Amino acid sequence: MITEAFVPDILADGPFRGGLRVKGVTAYPGVFEMTWAPDGRATFSYGAERVPGEVHIVWRRIGTHDIFTPPPGP
Repeated sequence: MITEAFVPDILADGPFRGGLRVKGVTAYPGVFEMTWAPDGRATFSYGAERVPGEVHIVWRRIGTHDIFTPPPGP
């Protein structure tokens, strides 16, 4: 399960393990993308602490590769 890899890496405050393939989104500073399965993708950013001393993650989009497609207009 993804939480078995992501959570320990966040708590360790070090680099993410290679299998999560976390990298910054070039066009959006402060936003990161993660790939954990052949078609499992997510984007996230770091938010302001909600609990003192604990990292707060803001999940932006989670799903397949389609999360990288802009949402339809009005």
